[in-house]
Amino acid sequence: MSSIELADDVVSIFAALGDRTRLNLLNRLSNGEPCSITTLSGDTRLTRQAVTKHLRMLERAGLVRHLKHGRESRFAIEPERIDNARAYLEKVTRQWESALVRLKAFVEDNHD
Repeated sequence: MSSIELADDVVSIFAALGDRTRLNLLNRLSNGEPCSITTLSGDTRLTRQAVTKHLRMLERAGLVRHLKHGRESRFAIEPERIDNARAYLEKVTRQWESALVRLKAFVEDNHD
């Protein structure tokens, strides 16, 4: 996968995580157990409809998956997508660290 494809792949992840409510919902799902919309909206001031809207955005970004359990809808985290974002951030970190090392060497070499 090229750098551009990798960047495109994680754009939707970062866009979804850019909202505090969605980030909180993802955090609540981070234990790996699927949760119902009722459970996820229980300790918040959000309606079930608002939680559903945010979960659908997370689902479109591939961060959660929808599971049907009888008549109840549940959502579960998709850790692979989090791993994709982490890998992208690690790559960017390595690039910046490399650039800073080169900048430091350049400054020190041209300091005299």
